[in-house]
Amino acid sequence: MNRAFLPVAKSLFIAMLAVSSLAGAAEGAKAVKADPAKGETIYTNGDASRNIPACVACHGAAGNSTIVQNPKLAAQHESYLYKQLSNFRTPERNNPIMTPIAKAMTEEDMHNVAAWLDKQESKPGAAKNKASIDLGKKIYRGGIAEKNVPACASCHGANGAGIPAPYARLAGQHQEYTSAQLTAFRGGARNNSQQMTMIASRLSDAEIAAVSDYIAGLK
Repeated sequence: MNRAFLPVAKSLFIAMLAVSSLAGAAEGAKAVKADPAKGETIYTNGDASRNIPACVACHGAAGNSTIVQNPKLAAQHESYLYKQLSNFRTPERNNPIMTPIAKAMTEEDMHNVAAWLDKQESKPGAAKNKASIDLGKKIYRGGIAEKNVPACASCHGANGAGIPAPYARLAGQHQEYTSAQLTAFRGGARNNSQQMTMIASRLSDAEIAAVSDYIAGLK
């Protein structure tokens, strides 16, 4: 094997281990039978008696956020969404808005909302920066061998569909949101994925911006 690609292979091996451990967690999550109809009620109306606001206010109708700082959640994998809500309850992904909301939700609430969003249709996004599209495509599809950055597609799929349960659907996500999350991984503000922290630490601001823009145009 080419020595230049040994670190990349190591990164992919770590990714495979993450799949194994998270898949086990996903199996545990599947043991709870979710009710998407109840999830829609929480998403659309919230629950004032428990201080749970309506998710739709920030994440848009059917999970198609129009606020670029807030992620699109439509068609995101149920198991991935459940994991993120669980992580918001811990220091791994502490967030001033989402942490108190997640803590107010029951396990049933989280399963139900995640199951409903999984079934929604995601509206496409679009890349905006023609000057960086080739760089973004290169990083997403082939990685950066000289910086030991693996291809995003190896875990998130060629079209950004992701791999349930461990890897998020990325296709069409807001550039601004993806860029903010990669920056948070790099700086340690988001700490719920060892492999993403490692990868993001090797990306420059320009590379983060380019790959985030490319991701927005995936369908």
